[in-house]
Amino acid sequence: MIKRFFKFIFKILLGLFLFSIFITLVYKWLPVPATPLMVIRYFEHPEEEIDHEWVPIEDISRHLQLAVIASEDQNFVKHKGFDFEAIKKAMEDNRSGRKIRGASTISQQTAKNVFLWPGRTWFRKGLEAYFTFLIEMLWSKERILEVYLNSIEMGKGVYGAEAAAYHWFKKDAKDLTAYESAAIAAVLPNPREYRANPASSFIQRRKNWIVGQMSNYGKFSLE
Repeated sequence: MIKRFFKFIFKILLGLFLFSIFITLVYKWLPVPATPLMVIRYFEHPEEEIDHEWVPIEDISRHLQLAVIASEDQNFVKHKGFDFEAIKKAMEDNRSGRKIRGASTISQQTAKNVFLWPGRTWFRKGLEAYFTFLIEMLWSKERILEVYLNSIEMGKGVYGAEAAAYHWFKKDAKDLTAYESAAIAAVLPNPREYRANPASSFIQRRKNWIVGQMSNYGKFSLE
């Protein structure tokens, strides 16, 4: 009886493992139609209309690509999914009582948004690390950024670069300027509370900082 039980559990775990690889390979080429967060928001706020339109990375302004890297993960093209130097600094800041900061990379945020649910449990963080490892192994950096920019929440009911560009600036994502891109990147820490346009004094300061980081970043390439 016990042997059959463990055999059953093993089959379930093996099936989940194989499915995780399968769905990761599917999303290597196909657009992500919806994320768990979109579903959660739909039930939390049924009055909100979900605005989400997938576009290839070629139709997303290079300014916006650089803006999110400059503001969220400046070592994105160098690391393998985890920025251990940023994690170390975050731990030091949090221990010293300074403002609590996170150290999630764009790869980690992509894994969380596409495959998982919001939460801070160790179990979910473990799954996040697993899916981060998978996408770094199976996807290119360009694909990770493409999925990220098409999936993340950028306003109330607004998901992805194309929807955000139209929502905040009434234009296509490919036409966003550096300052408009920085404004969208500036709201990402709290997109349901912050506004990209018109920007508050806080977002304006953050936008100017991001533009400065973009200028200092140097040559931008995902290769």
